[in-house]
Amino acid sequence: MLPKEFLTRMQSLLGEEFPAFELSFEREPYKALRVNTEKITVEDFLRISPFALRRVPWTENGFYYEVGDQPGRHPFHEAGLYYIQEPSAMAPAPFLEVKEGERVLDLCAAPGGKTTQLAAGMKGEGLLISNEIHPARARILSENVERMGLVNTIVTNESPEKLAKVVPGYFDKILVDAPCSGEGMFRKNEEAAGEWSPENVTLCSRRQDQILEEAAKMLRPGGRLVYSTCTFAPEEDEGSISRFLHEHPEFSVQYVKKPEGFQAGRPDWIMHPVPGLEDTMRLMPHKIEGEGHYLAILQKESGPGGSFLCTAAGGEEKGLSEKEYRDFTLFCEENLREFPFRGIYLRFGEQLYLGPAGMPALKGLKVLRPGLHLGTFKKNRFEPSHALALALRPTQVRRYINLSAEGNEAARFLSGQTLTYKDGEKGWCLVCVEGCSLGWGKLTAGILKNHYPKGLRKG
Repeated sequence: MLPKEFLTRMQSLLGEEFPAFELSFEREPYKALRVNTEKITVEDFLRISPFALRRVPWTENGFYYEVGDQPGRHPFHEAGLYYIQEPSAMAPAPFLEVKEGERVLDLCAAPGGKTTQLAAGMKGEGLLISNEIHPARARILSENVERMGLVNTIVTNESPEKLAKVVPGYFDKILVDAPCSGEGMFRKNEEAAGEWSPENVTLCSRRQDQILEEAAKMLRPGGRLVYSTCTFAPEEDEGSISRFLHEHPEFSVQYVKKPEGFQAGRPDWIMHPVPGLEDTMRLMPHKIEGEGHYLAILQKESGPGGSFLCTAAGGEEKGLSEKEYRDFTLFCEENLREFPFRGIYLRFGEQLYLGPAGMPALKGLKVLRPGLHLGTFKKNRFEPSHALALALRPTQVRRYINLSAEGNEAARFLSGQTLTYKDGEKGWCLVCVEGCSLGWGKLTAGILKNHYPKGLRKG
């Protein structure tokens, strides 16, 4: 049941469009996945995909799948070949137009769909900080960053206010997918409708004002910010942007050509609108095949000196000397054909990470993942991490096994079972499915000992 006050408001706003809007909530939610181009090309994925797919028109690598398909239970999901994502939610990230080598912030990032979109656009170059204030959601975010094989992504669990003190004026691009009243979730999540209230809309709008205020501090002059929500409430959409621009005349709304089905923002739905709100975008469920979204593209003026890069408040993180990660170097010499990633080596207890080059000093922040987790120092040896396995390709290791997605071999590996493999030489072995990494095994005398993490095992 949709909230009565919500329907009354939308009827007043939409007028003759309202019956089509209301009817859209009776349809089944649209289901989609987005191919992870950090792991596989769209063309190669379509060749091996077991699902009936059709393209999401506003995203190059997004595809609708059929209601009966279960991509979340397929080995390709555990290999990080795709991210299951609501189709409307795929819209904001491409408008940030990230490039290789940039500094990028996803400020409200959990569960990670937009972060993984941004990382794919950066192609492993530059620095991406993916932040989430809620600890449980931040852990889910970190797990998705690992599954998708991201190498240049730092996951933090901080408030925007604290983050802004550490990295003021630091980022080229910022995505603010703001916490909202979730009206675009009503069709797929009955709890969202039950929790809705006009008071919560107002509460969310105030929180959005605070988040945008901190985001503005972290964006460099000349930088770009994309704001998005999954709600239809004008107070949280055009209202949030209008209030922000009233306080920040150094920002302006950027015009871009709207994809088919996207609607112009509605300055007539709020009081005291600023110029340019018609260039923001509404994704409405009676106009597109998706649940709905709002997005605005903002540009910060360059200032008298043009654009520049600011250093973090604490400077840059200092990496380890080669001597301090010698055991990892030995592991690479014995088990890899090449180590394809660049960055600085960091040690936390017995854990070794590869952080993005030039990363800011993270002292005082809650950091869940300071880059790519490489593995653990053990007594006289180094044990590689699951994250490293998911970031590597079979051509980069000395030993690998390629399992078929058909049959039960991949499922057996994912459940933690030992496999028999008589042709391989002794040592660490990358286990793959259809040429894409799943995890580590260790070969000894024709037996592959399973090193798939116990907490991720199926069945």
